[in-house]
Amino acid sequence: MAEFNKVKRIAILGSTGSIGTQALEVTDNIKNGFEIVALSAGSNIELFTKQILKYNPMFVSVKNKEDADKLQKQFPSLYVFYGEEGLKKLAELPMVDLFLIAVSGKIGLIPTITAIQNNKDIALANKETLVMAGDIVMKSAKEHNVKILPVDSEHSAIFQCINNEKNVKHLIITASGGPFRNSSYEEMKNANLDEALSHPRWKMGKKITVDSATLMNKGLEIIEAHHLFNFKYEDIKVVIHPQSYMHSAVEFDDGSIIAQLGIPSMHIPIQYALTYPQRCIGIETESFDFIKASKLEFYEPDFEKFPSLNLAIEMGKKGGTYTVCLNAANEEAVFAFLNKKIAFLDIYKITKYMCDNYVPVTNPSIQDILNEDEKVRTEVKNIIEKMRVLL
Repeated sequence: MAEFNKVKRIAILGSTGSIGTQALEVTDNIKNGFEIVALSAGSNIELFTKQILKYNPMFVSVKNKEDADKLQKQFPSLYVFYGEEGLKKLAELPMVDLFLIAVSGKIGLIPTITAIQNNKDIALANKETLVMAGDIVMKSAKEHNVKILPVDSEHSAIFQCINNEKNVKHLIITASGGPFRNSSYEEMKNANLDEALSHPRWKMGKKITVDSATLMNKGLEIIEAHHLFNFKYEDIKVVIHPQSYMHSAVEFDDGSIIAQLGIPSMHIPIQYALTYPQRCIGIETESFDFIKASKLEFYEPDFEKFPSLNLAIEMGKKGGTYTVCLNAANEEAVFAFLNKKIAFLDIYKITKYMCDNYVPVTNPSIQDILNEDEKVRTEVKNIIEKMRVLL
């Protein structure tokens, strides 16, 4: 078990999800490394209760009041909050050194902004925050001298490769290609839910797994990288790398390329973000074996077969609230697919329709962004219901 040179007080928003549970595993393996001050969860109260018993946080938040009341009775000395206001209250806690934002979707935005305004560093695993409001978030982080530490494996890789270097020419983001990399259009047209959720390399939540199947996830990551590293979209490249050993790379002005490689494991980027600026070994992952890897393959993305990738880049370049529309429309369409209301290819069709017909808000406030998000989601839900009637 590794030992940390200073106890870091952390809050994990989304502790029962894939990133949150792995983050807690990281803390388990670093002696005297972390104090878990606060945790939040959605509906997995059974697991959340076990986490409270094990990590003894001072503050928690859950999705609804009913679960909050039950937890308060079970743990009388615990400060229990609920809903979006509960997440905001956690983000205002003065004793926290680092917030891991591992909640899924738009609910990550307000607690992230709140924590930044309270001068707290952020380990960010919620890409929607930067997709929706990247300009505002990064500007606020700069004003408050706050670090935004990326948790996504691709952005963590770039962060490690840049390492304060100035003469960077291109960012190179890798993608596995998802479950339909070698599928025909006809196969994708008839794809069922199980096939879309069969990611070849990573075990993730359902929404992000479907996004990986359409390559929308990679488009959202490009938008995220644009904001995190202040790079033009033209200077961010995507390559398909089926083995997922190279997590991303950076090309410098002199033609040199530095890449970050390792076995596919989210423990590594999570651990790096939590222990930064140290590189502390907690969970020992399997060493990367170049001989066993045998070969590393790289391909150009098929933009015709995966048009969501180009759509995301186009909306990112347009800026304003176009990315809000993109994110909201795609998310609602993915939810509809997960609930078997629409076909797989309808996800792109609906998202593209919304983006094509969207009237943006320029120089939006956070409230503008939230209003636009809600407006788009309502319209998408109406479209999906009309589609079902026609079917």
